[in-house]
Amino acid sequence: MCGSERLLAGMGVPGAAAFKGRDSCATVRTMAVRAGARACEPGEDLMTDVIDRLVVAMNAHDLDAVAGFIHEDYRSEQPAHPGRAFAGRAQMLANWEAMFAGIPDFRAEICRSVQDGDMTWTEWRWSGTRSDGQGFEMGGVTLFEIADDQIVAGRLYMEDVERDVAGIEQAVEALSGRRPRPAQQ
Repeated sequence: MCGSERLLAGMGVPGAAAFKGRDSCATVRTMAVRAGARACEPGEDLMTDVIDRLVVAMNAHDLDAVAGFIHEDYRSEQPAHPGRAFAGRAQMLANWEAMFAGIPDFRAEICRSVQDGDMTWTEWRWSGTRSDGQGFEMGGVTLFEIADDQIVAGRLYMEDVERDVAGIEQAVEALSGRRPRPAQQ
């Protein structure tokens, strides 16, 4: 149960139980805000609160607000794409300026988020339509190190969502060169 689910349950918000165990706390957070709740109680879920506020800024395409959550010496890496590593808030802002310009209806959704020490693990869905009319959809996980309400480092595991869906047999064959044997049911 995420912090917002606990908050809703404690407030007795009608329908809150229907969201228990769902993949996304985003709907629960929305219900909590509409019910007049704060995103978190003082001292609780502070790091995931940074992520909650970041997604609001991203969805508003507010680069200044996004910058406020990113440390000046931010370090970014994408282990599956090592050439994409960079350092510094300025590069992050340049990247997101291009994303917002190229995907005018960009939308970020938090599916799940959990805090472990100074690290927040978040599962994301990003979507929209590029200015050339092509659909945009990514999904994945980020690991953000947060200190003093700023993201100081990130490891991103974000990938394009497949448009031409292949079954698991085809995917295993493409990876290994061998098609798996049929499973016995």
